[in-house]
Amino acid sequence: MLSYGLRMRAENTLVAVKKISRGSRQGKKEYITEVKIISQLRHKNLVQLIGWCHDRNEFLLVYEFMPNGSLDSHLFGRRNPLTWALRYKISLGLASALLYLHEEWERCVVHRDIKSSNVMLDSNFKVKLGDFGLARLMDHELGPQTTGLVGTLGYLAPEYISTGRASKESDVYSFGVVALEIATGRKAVNPIEKDVDVGNLVEWVWNLYGKRNLISAVDEKMGMDYDQKQVECLMMVGLWCAHPDRSLRPSIKQAIQVLNFEATWPNLPSSMPVPIYHVPSPSVSSGDPFISTSIDAGR
Repeated sequence: MLSYGLRMRAENTLVAVKKISRGSRQGKKEYITEVKIISQLRHKNLVQLIGWCHDRNEFLLVYEFMPNGSLDSHLFGRRNPLTWALRYKISLGLASALLYLHEEWERCVVHRDIKSSNVMLDSNFKVKLGDFGLARLMDHELGPQTTGLVGTLGYLAPEYISTGRASKESDVYSFGVVALEIATGRKAVNPIEKDVDVGNLVEWVWNLYGKRNLISAVDEKMGMDYDQKQVECLMMVGLWCAHPDRSLRPSIKQAIQVLNFEATWPNLPSSMPVPIYHVPSPSVSSGDPFISTSIDAGR
């Protein structure tokens, strides 16, 4: 069991403490991963790991404190709605974090759990991507690798679900979903009323795009106080990144170029393509990624 949000003062500095309870095998594994990976990373859009300790099977991770909490609490909680300018800034900040992880550090880091509750906001609403417990280090020249299926429903790429192979492209898919959440103010799963037959946010937004009514998806909590060109750009990039075919998704660098209006956004089909799922063989071994799963249905 993990415990988040504990706050402590150390040397007049407010910090956040992540506590992993005794007996949590998965938690211990994630603790080791976070210490090994995030302690080596340095980027303005990554949560800084200040320290860690373990004693008598209890594990603690100490992070810089994020006064404005997580992105999901602003999009779906009771906090005041974010302005459009902040939303676009947050989108670019998250993309910048992924660019560093995928292309700019000495090895490729696949996060595997990009979601709005892992996007933290400091006192100036600067993005700080956190929770690297599921992350994996990969060589830049290698393609998708079998890692076991982990993550959160609604943010998982179709090919990752069907093969258990994580990749930069599966991270980009998750980024696309978060981009759509930022623009629409709706959750990745069950984005509208339960009596409407829409399974997920990507499907709902793509349907509006096909009807040439994309702007109607914008978060109504903002009223008319937004930049329409930026809204449409962010949603188009969101759909592009969340394309069911991983070979047709952009790199995160390409997505940033479009968000900065340095390149034109793609010409997507009016109907969302149907993802092709590869059904695993019945004769799977105990080490097969389909056996090793850890899916979060919440947040």
